[in-house]
Amino acid sequence: MSGNSESKIMASINCVTFNHKDYIRQALDSFLMQKTDFEYEILVHDDASTDGTGDILREYELKYPDKVKPLIQTENQYSQGIDNISGAFNFPRARGKYIFMCDGDDYWTSPDKMQKQVDYMEAHPDCTLCIHSTKIELVGRALTERQMRPYRGNRVITPEEIVDKPSGYAMSSMAFPSRLVKELPDYYVDCPVGDTPLQMMAAANGYGYYMDEPMSAYRVGVAGSWTVEGKSGDYARKQKLYWERMKKVYEEFNAATEGRLREAAESAAKRTYYHTMVNTRQFKEIMNPEYRRYYKELTPRTRFFIQVEYRAPGVYGLLRKLFLGKKK
Repeated sequence: MSGNSESKIMASINCVTFNHKDYIRQALDSFLMQKTDFEYEILVHDDASTDGTGDILREYELKYPDKVKPLIQTENQYSQGIDNISGAFNFPRARGKYIFMCDGDDYWTSPDKMQKQVDYMEAHPDCTLCIHSTKIELVGRALTERQMRPYRGNRVITPEEIVDKPSGYAMSSMAFPSRLVKELPDYYVDCPVGDTPLQMMAAANGYGYYMDEPMSAYRVGVAGSWTVEGKSGDYARKQKLYWERMKKVYEEFNAATEGRLREAAESAAKRTYYHTMVNTRQFKEIMNPEYRRYYKELTPRTRFFIQVEYRAPGVYGLLRKLFLGKKK
């Protein structure tokens, strides 16, 4: 490859994987099926998988040497305390003008996804985050919605809305200019989850755009995934630590942005606290009128289960059995 073609890469796909042997082919194939009028690269970081994920990556690298660029660790980095793998290993090697996000257990569903998002960002240089809706795919039995659709209809998202939002954005829908991650602020490095600080960085540097079209799939309930792992062991303690780290992240964000988005950040921090209360079923806080706004944002199904568990725990146990086939 000559130096000239190096610089032609328009987009870098950032994929982080660990023990995803059952899913990684579908992810890679969904990246390779993209129809674009530009060059792109696929940067995969494998965190020392033990299930053969690395072998699949090597196979794809042999087949698509110009596109697939794996970095296969021999020692698990996450267990060494590096919880933002993308920032440590993938962002520094991204050559594209834009970065696209997708974990190894998720995948894209539209061959036009990259082209559509790049076209929008090319036409709107101040747009620092481009997202879309995502279908949710269940692995095993779990109670969840069927899609992540934060808004209705295509629209611009203000910086305030990006920071302070009732429902999350799917990581597999996110695209942003790579200049955002050339220098990573403290609040990125200190954050226990990788997508939230990226969204904050986008809000600090521009605005967002949402396409109301499902162009990716998000798997819920994958063994070893962040959400599943989080629920094992001392869940209450994990949630408390998570909230403490997130509180610090929002404080660092306020400092970094000199309080420009303080109101949004304070509300987002409060919502995070509230969600940890919901997750650990602290009913006194869940029903606290101070958090009424966040209670109303919960899905009707979540509110229904909270009310039943709060007022009739026995009935709740039966309902859970019915829905999940087992008790929590």
